[in-house]
Amino acid sequence: MQKHILSIFVLTAAVACGSPSPQQTAQPASALAPASETPAAGASAPAATTPATPGTGAQSHAAPGGSAPAAKAPPAPVMMAMDVPSGTELVLKLETGVSSATSKPEQTVRATVLKPILVDGMVAIPEGAAVTGTVISAEQSGRVKGRASIALRFHQVTVEKTAYKINTSRIAREAEATKGEDATKIGVGAGVGTAIGAIAGGKKGAAIGAAVGGGAGTGVVLATKGKEVSIPAGATLRTKIQETVKITTVM
Repeated sequence: MQKHILSIFVLTAAVACGSPSPQQTAQPASALAPASETPAAGASAPAATTPATPGTGAQSHAAPGGSAPAAKAPPAPVMMAMDVPSGTELVLKLETGVSSATSKPEQTVRATVLKPILVDGMVAIPEGAAVTGTVISAEQSGRVKGRASIALRFHQVTVEKTAYKINTSRIAREAEATKGEDATKIGVGAGVGTAIGAIAGGKKGAAIGAAVGGGAGTGVVLATKGKEVSIPAGATLRTKIQETVKITTVM
């Protein structure tokens, strides 16, 4: 009987020793983590990631406490209309030379503005603005009478790539008179005729010779054309605007 009781006690003790205790059963979560996930000794923990604010995008360069200021839009150009009054002087530099001997009516001539036109202290037509016109008449020198002449007028000015119609006064040049030279030529002819007439037949011959000589001198004049007139490229011209011109500029 004692042996039976002893066997039961030994069996109970063995069972009690083989069962895990409650403290052994509850293991901490860190103890169950794989060894590969455990940070090595001395390694720093990864920085926490801050979630981006929806709708703001990447603003790493934004000023602390606020967003970056928006770029200012450039100011809109201001258009200003100015009236260049009638009678305003226009000083030009001729780019296209003209001549009574070679130029023809309706031939295009070009020039540039030498002196800017101001309206109320503001530049309406700047220096260097292109001006266009035409030859309105070109007369060559005549053999009997009439001096050579050339005339032109400008009708357009270009300001900031915009062409404006203008109407300027007529610019004309006329050749110098040759009356003194003509008289000298006639006189020389008459003198030669008088000398020849005197040799041929005395006073009567001298009178006839003078008439013949005078006629010969006149023939020399009729056979000789007068001088031509020209305005070379680079010449300075002055004219006036005859009608008010409205110029629109960008300020």
